[in-house]
Amino acid sequence: MIEYIRGGIAELSPATAVIDCNGLGYAVNISLNTYAAIQGKKECKLYIYEAIREDAYILYGFADKQERELFLLLISVSGIGGNTARMILSALSPSELVNVISTENANLLKTVKGIGLKTAQRVIVDLKDKIKTGSAAAGDTGTIGGLLTAANAQIQEEAVAALTMLGFAQAPSQKVVLGILKEDPDASVEQVIKLALKRL
Repeated sequence: MIEYIRGGIAELSPATAVIDCNGLGYAVNISLNTYAAIQGKKECKLYIYEAIREDAYILYGFADKQERELFLLLISVSGIGGNTARMILSALSPSELVNVISTENANLLKTVKGIGLKTAQRVIVDLKDKIKTGSAAAGDTGTIGGLLTAANAQIQEEAVAALTMLGFAQAPSQKVVLGILKEDPDASVEQVIKLALKRL
C-alpha cells in the first residue's frame, strides 16, 4: 500500500503528474485542485490512492489528505468510479464539495460531466452524514489565480489537452475554451478548465 509519493515533478499537466522518485517515474492521475496546488513547484508530496484492477494499475494523487478522503467517500457511492470522482474534484474544490453536500445542492452537483440528478442525489444522501461541515471554508473558491504568466495560446492549449484527457472531444473543448478566454483574457488555466467543465 502506497501512502504517499514524494519527489521531483518530471512532467505536469492539469490531469496527470509524473513524479520522479529516485529515478523511478510514477504516473499519477490528479484533479485540477491538486494541479493548482503543485504547479510551479520543483518537488511535491502526493497522497496516493491505488486502484488495482485486472486490466490496469492506476494511481490517483492528492495534494492533501482532505481531498483524498473526499475522493474515497465519492468512490464509495454506487455508480461513481475513480475518473468520475476526479472529475467532481476538478469541478469543485474540497470546501465547495463539502458545502454542496451539506446544503444538499444536487443541482450544482449535476453540472459536473457524468453526474445526473439521480447520481447527485445519491451522493448527497450517502455522504451528508459522513461530511464534516466544519471543514467547509465559505470564502474558499478553490482557484489559484495569477500563477500563470504564459500567453493565452499556451493556456488554451493546456486547457484543451486537459479536457481531452478527461474524456471530452477536442472540437467542442476548443470552442468552449476560446469562448471563455474571450470573456476573460486573464483567466488562469485552472479557471478556464473549471468553467469549461460546467459548460461542456
